[in-house]
Amino acid sequence: MSRKLLALTFDDGPHPDTTCPILELLCEFHAAASFFVLGEHITAKTVPILQRADAQGCEICSHSFSHPDMTQLSADEIRYEITETAKRITDAIGKPPRFFRPPYIAVRDEMFDLIPVPFIAGYGVRDYDAAVSAEERIRGVLQKAGNGRIILLHDSAGNTQTVEALRTLLPELHDQGYDFVTVSQLFTEYDIIPKPHNRILYSFAEQTEMYAPET
Repeated sequence: MSRKLLALTFDDGPHPDTTCPILELLCEFHAAASFFVLGEHITAKTVPILQRADAQGCEICSHSFSHPDMTQLSADEIRYEITETAKRITDAIGKPPRFFRPPYIAVRDEMFDLIPVPFIAGYGVRDYDAAVSAEERIRGVLQKAGNGRIILLHDSAGNTQTVEALRTLLPELHDQGYDFVTVSQLFTEYDIIPKPHNRILYSFAEQTEMYAPET
């Protein structure tokens, strides 16, 4: 493959103060990304943000309804977290989520049986922690970026340091030759069809084991 592809992903939104600036930066650099949203954050106020992301070519995926540790939930509670979030996403943009990221990347076998879409993990830089500076986030992403990889970031409320990091990361990664794609586009470019119930937490396109190796 001649193209260098990187899938930027963002958890815990949508939020006006973080998701909107991220969308502006993505637009500036002609970049697509995937947003793993929480169902409880999809409201009348934030639906236009999802619609804007969709119109820009970004992808809206599920990160559960309320961000619980789903390994501690009953089967019915797991189904609610998934179905209610999928309903709100579908109502907002007219299509259901194609992928799911488990909160805390915590899984148990029953979740793979109950949840009808593939699971996505990613290479993260602890950007959910306010103690991690924008500079540390920049260094971390540059170290973990690689062709076919999925980068895990957060557009949670108030996470302005990740927005600041992106102001440096997007041009730097672009200069390194990366094209920014959605998770769906990443798999399509690699001619891979990830299937539900396959017990893989994808952090890169060609992954075949449950967990990706750390870098």
